[in-house]
Amino acid sequence: MTILAVSGLIRPLLEPQLPGDIDVRWFMTHEEALEAVPEAEIGWFDMYDQAAMADTLRAAKKLKWLNSIYAGLDFLPLDVLIERGVTVTNGAGINAITIAEYVVMGMLNIAKDYRSVMRAAERREWLQDSPGKRELHGSKALLLGYGAIGKLIKPRLEAFDVDVTVVRRSGGEGVLTPDEWRAKLGEFDWVILAVPATSETDGMIGADELAAMKSDAVIVNIARGAVIDQPALIEALQAKTIGGAFLDVTTPEPLPEDHVLWTLDNAHISMHLSGRAQDKMFIRSAARFLDNLAKYRRGEPVAPIFDPVRGY
Repeated sequence: MTILAVSGLIRPLLEPQLPGDIDVRWFMTHEEALEAVPEAEIGWFDMYDQAAMADTLRAAKKLKWLNSIYAGLDFLPLDVLIERGVTVTNGAGINAITIAEYVVMGMLNIAKDYRSVMRAAERREWLQDSPGKRELHGSKALLLGYGAIGKLIKPRLEAFDVDVTVVRRSGGEGVLTPDEWRAKLGEFDWVILAVPATSETDGMIGADELAAMKSDAVIVNIARGAVIDQPALIEALQAKTIGGAFLDVTTPEPLPEDHVLWTLDNAHISMHLSGRAQDKMFIRSAARFLDNLAKYRRGEPVAPIFDPVRGY
């Protein structure tokens, strides 16, 4: 009998639809997980404590397929997955809609300086003029990362008449390759980071890239905090050599309350909430898992596949 070890957080959505011939081991705590997983062939180990999730994976020595709601799994011991030959499906695309909407929201918020409008409203002060006068219409955006999220960001921005240029390895018409985009940075009003977290993307935006941006350009990061050299970003924001930053992700997370980023008016921090600003994440994840489970049992390919060698 196939043994499935899965977090009890998803139990209400899964249990009524699971095949009766599967031995399901539910868990809620780290300790329960460590007891549930040693014999499991299939695992869904998502927890809020990522270190505990990594420990659980190490304990699952008979695992053949690992599923996760997370798109980025760089916090797991990838060497363990590679060594054991575990098939991994991740949450790529599950949160793509809400994250893409967050990008548009962040850009509009900065363009219209809506934060200042809300602050005035809290003071019950009636403004006579708009504090922000930028329009998305006619602006140019560089989009680094064209996976599930990037493919939804592009049409949403194009609906606002933003000229979007994509960066991807394959190149093509209207596309920049990884060795071309840095030379073009000075042409864009918005630089949007939607890349996976890998050794290749770590620190890909540093002092040189920030210096090459337009003085009023805004960087939008919904990838990982480590994609940007954060000290270099802080320096650029303090010196106002760029227009601003919309940061859904930072280093570290949570950002300490005394961190300098909180004090900068041209830094907008959304506390990694972009993927949580919806109520369909678990519903979509459960439906995808059940579909994959049926395919797995028929010997058919599951998807989307996370490659621990590439890191995405």
